Amino acid sequence: MTSVAGAENALRSSYSPRHPLAPALILRPLARGSQDPSYHPDATGIWRTLRTPHGAATLHLATHQHGVEATAWGSGAEWAIAGVPESLGDRDDAGGFDVSNNAFLTAAQHRNPGLRLLRTRQVFEALSSAVFEQKVTGNEARHSWRVLVRKYGERAPGPAPEHMRVFPSPEVWRRVPSWEWHKAGVGPQRSDTMMRAAAVAASLERTLELGTGGPAVEKALRSIPGVGVWTAAETMQRAHGDPDSPSIGDYHLPALVGWALIGKPVDDDGMLELLEPWRGHRQRVMRLIESSGFVKPRFGPRMTVQDHRGH
Repeated sequence: MTSVAGAENALRSSYSPRHPLAPALILRPLARGSQDPSYHPDATGIWRTLRTPHGAATLHLATHQHGVEATAWGSGAEWAIAGVPESLGDRDDAGGFDVSNNAFLTAAQHRNPGLRLLRTRQVFEALSSAVFEQKVTGNEARHSWRVLVRKYGERAPGPAPEHMRVFPSPEVWRRVPSWEWHKAGVGPQRSDTMMRAAAVAASLERTLELGTGGPAVEKALRSIPGVGVWTAAETMQRAHGDPDSPSIGDYHLPALVGWALIGKPVDDDGMLELLEPWRGHRQRVMRLIESSGFVKPRFGPRMTVQDHRGH
């Protein structure tokens, strides 16, 4: 394991579960492009920045033979360290999940034994990331995220890579001027949703007390104007660890699921029909498909994608 400079001034802990563990695969949904200021993998492991209830933190995860060595810096270091097991799927319960009747999913599960569903406990950040992605392409969303988090996020504590920043607090987001949203490519509809979410950020975090997702959590998230079924699902998948919240309204996912499971594209209704046998674990199926490396066929010339997902 490569050492991390500055570890002597940090909190450290080891997480060594009995089950197989693949941190990079588990945490992949948190990566917002190669230049994400809040998530960065390198030769030493995975760097994350966190806005915790106690302040900013930098978390470094290094995989070793028996598990993960976690190191954290900043006023939120203790909270960050305490959350490592959940963020790596320790709370994930795959009981009753059976794909033995589907050859594709069986093979994907066999190739990815260390895949588990994460739970970050960072609701406002997860929801914000989803709001950035509403009705735009992935490249556009990643650009806006990078611009605003770098500009308004504080420097990451400890020896994190130079470009890394900590997700701004709700108070900071509420002070971002309208022209800065515009310059970053975020229209009024999405910036207004961000402002409404920032105003009730504390209530959003309390949805963690309701469990790993489900109707009660979804209802609470969707009580914010501008947050619909897609945004709520994306939030619950990451912050709460919901195993059964497929992203309805996504531009790419129905076709991906269709091609993977039956060899042809489907729409949202078709996707839900295909996933129905695994109700309770539909998001787990989605992650298996995505983690398998399967790519849907391309037809015709490459064109600019217009993402028409809803809220």
